[in-house]
Amino acid sequence: MSVGQDTMAAMQPSPVVPLASWSVSVADATAALARVLDALAGPTAVPKPDQLEAVIALTVERRRTLVVQATGWGKSAVYLAAAAAIRAAGGGPVLVVSPLLALMRDQVAAAQRAGLRAVSINSANVDDWPTVETALLADEVDLLLVSPERLASPRFGERVLSVLLASPGSAGRVGAICLDEIHCLSDWGFDFRPDYRRLGAVIAAHPDLPILGTTATANRRVTDDVAGQLGTDTVVLRGPLARESLTLAVVPGLGPLERYGWIADALRTLPGSGIVYTLTVAEAERLTAFLTEELAADGLPVAAYTGQLDPVRRALVEDQLRANQLKAVVATSALGMGYDKPDLAFCLHVGSPSSPVAYYQQVGRAGRAVPDAVAVLLPAESDSRVWEYFATSSVPTEANARSVLRALDAAPAALTVVALEAETGIRRGRLETLLKVLAVDGATDRVDGGWVTTGAEWSFDAPKYAALVTTRRAEAELMASYARGAGCLMGFLREALDDVAWESGHRCGRCSVCTGGLPAGLAMRASADAVEAARAFTRGVDVLLEPRKMWPSGQVGRRGRIAAGQLALDGRALAFADDPGWASEVLALVGDTAGDGVVGDEVISGLVAVLARWAPSWVDRPVAVVPVPSRRRPQLVASLAARIAEVGRLPVADVLAFAGPPPAHGLASPARAAAVLSSLKLRPSAELPQGPVLLIDDTIATGWTVTVAAALLGEAGAGPALPLVLHRRP
Repeated sequence: MSVGQDTMAAMQPSPVVPLASWSVSVADATAALARVLDALAGPTAVPKPDQLEAVIALTVERRRTLVVQATGWGKSAVYLAAAAAIRAAGGGPVLVVSPLLALMRDQVAAAQRAGLRAVSINSANVDDWPTVETALLADEVDLLLVSPERLASPRFGERVLSVLLASPGSAGRVGAICLDEIHCLSDWGFDFRPDYRRLGAVIAAHPDLPILGTTATANRRVTDDVAGQLGTDTVVLRGPLARESLTLAVVPGLGPLERYGWIADALRTLPGSGIVYTLTVAEAERLTAFLTEELAADGLPVAAYTGQLDPVRRALVEDQLRANQLKAVVATSALGMGYDKPDLAFCLHVGSPSSPVAYYQQVGRAGRAVPDAVAVLLPAESDSRVWEYFATSSVPTEANARSVLRALDAAPAALTVVALEAETGIRRGRLETLLKVLAVDGATDRVDGGWVTTGAEWSFDAPKYAALVTTRRAEAELMASYARGAGCLMGFLREALDDVAWESGHRCGRCSVCTGGLPAGLAMRASADAVEAARAFTRGVDVLLEPRKMWPSGQVGRRGRIAAGQLALDGRALAFADDPGWASEVLALVGDTAGDGVVGDEVISGLVAVLARWAPSWVDRPVAVVPVPSRRRPQLVASLAARIAEVGRLPVADVLAFAGPPPAHGLASPARAAAVLSSLKLRPSAELPQGPVLLIDDTIATGWTVTVAAALLGEAGAGPALPLVLHRRP
C-alpha cells in the first residue's frame, strides 16, 4: 500500500479521546498487565511488584516513571501493559523510542504476541513508512516504535511527530511515551546519544504527558540525571541489577594470536551458543573469518554482526542465533541493548569495553533463562588507546563548533555534510556527531538539502565537557582494574552500577578472582595448535587497498573523476589496524611511538608472500619500485623499497619528493587531498619508468598520498601504480 504526499496532506486524523478525558483504573491496569504477562510468559507468570506499580503510576496516576531493573526483569511488559490499558480506555497510541534495530524488532514481535498492533519506522523499512503513516492517521496502531535518529528527520517531524504530539488536550494523538534504554539520554550514560537529547524538548513541552523511561544499566549519577530531566515528581523504581547465574572471569596476558586461539578453543568447549564481543568492526570481521575456517570441521558455524551489516542480514543473524543455528555471533556493541535470547549461554570479550557499566550491559545478555552462564574477558594491549578515542570522539571542541557555525552562516543555502567536511576540514565521523550536538543545543537544524544555522545564540560549555571526559577516563581506569582482577569481579560491576542490593566489600564466590580459576573446561592459555592456526590464517589474509576514483569536493585543485591513466590500481597492505598476524612486527615499525628504522627479514618475507598471491592478477609485471617520500620515516621507506626491489630484481626509481611542511594530523579527506596535491611533486628531470610500478609506502590512511602519487606518475607518462604498504590505518 502506498499513499502519495498530496493524499496524506489531505487526510485528517481519526478522532480519539483527548489526553485529559481518558482514565484507567487500578483494576484496568492490573488486568492489562496480567494479559500481557500471560501472552509473553504463560499463564503461570506472576507480576513483579514494581511492574504493577510502574503500570499504575504511568496509566492511573499519569506520572513520569523511571524503571531501572536488570536485563530480563520484564521492563517491556510495563509499556506493553500500559499501551493495552490506555488504548482500551480510548487513548492514543504509545510512542516507544528505541535505539537499536535488533531491539526494535524484538519489541514489535513481543507487542504483537500480546495482541497489540505494533509497527515501527526505522531505516530498515523505508518502503513501509507510507503504510504505517496511514495506519496511524486511521487510529489503527497501538504501539509505534521509532529510533531516536528519526526525531531529527524533517519528514518524520512534519508527517508523524506533529500529529502524534499535537497540543495535549486538543488532538490527544499519543497516549504515552516510552524512552527505552533511557540512559542514552544522559551525558553521563555509557552510551549517550545526541539524538536522545531532542526528547528533552518533548518532555518540557508536554508536562501532562505520561512518560516511562527504562534501562538496565544506569548508576546512581545517571539515574538522578534522567529522573531530573523527566521531572521533579518522577517515580523511580530501582531493583537489584545482578544476574546470579553469571560466572565472571578474566584471562589476562594473552597476545593477539593467543586471544584468537583461546576463543577457538573455548567455542569447542562451552555448551550452548553465545556472543563474542569485539571493540571494532575490523576485529569482528577478522575474528569471524578465522573462526569460520578453524571451526568448520567441528560443525560450529559463526557469523559477524556489526553496524555495517545490512538490515536483512542483521535480522537473519539474530534469528539464527536465537534458534541456536550458530555457535556464536562475533559482534560489536551493535548487538547489545535489548537483544532477546533468554538461553544465551556465554559472552566472551576480545578487548575490554570502556567502562564497567558498558561491559555489564553486554554480559547481561547471558544467563537470563539458564542456571549457569559464562562471561569471560580477554583484555587487549590496545584497550587504553581505544578507550581514549571513545572518551573524546563524541565530545565537541569549541574550535570545531565555531568553524561549523561560521561555514553555515556564510553559506547562501543549506550545506551537506560532504560540503561541510570540505569547508571545515573536520573528519566525517566527528563532524556528524558535532552537528547533532549543535542541533540539540538549538544552534543548527537539519533541513531538506543539508544543514543550516538557526540564528540562536550558542555558547560552549567547557566545564561540562571537561567533566565528561574526566568521568569517562575514570570509568576506563575502573575497567582496567577489573581487567587486572584487582578484586571480586561481580563486586566491581555491581558497585559501578551502584546496585542497591550489594554490600561493599562482599565477594560473589563465583568469579575467577574469588575461586582462583576459570569455569570448567576453560584454560588460562590457548592451545599451541590453535595459536599456530591463528598465525597461519591471519598472515595469509590479504589487505586490499581500493583506489580512489574521484577527487573530493572542495577547492583541491582538481575535480570530478580521476582520469583513467592517472588512477592507482588495486593495492595491498601487509596489515590492517591491530592485525593479530603482524601486530607486534608492523606496529614496532609504524606505530604512533615508533621511530625511524630499517625493515627486518620477517616483514620482508611477509610482503614477498603478499606479492606472490597478488602477482597472478597483474596484467603486466612492474618494471620499477617507486618509494613515496617520507618526512617521518625516510630510512624505513627507503629500506623497504630497496629490499622489495632486490627481491624482484627491479630498479628503484626515486622520482617523488615533498616540498614544504607536512600537513596537520587528523585532516578531513578534502583537506588532506589538498595538502598532498600542494606538496607532493615529481623531481625535476627525473627519469620516469616506462610501465607499471610498485608504489611503496609505510602506512596508508585516507589514501590521498598514493592517489596523488599515481596521478603525477600517470600525467608524466609513467605507471600505472600498484600501491604496496606495510600498514593500513583504520
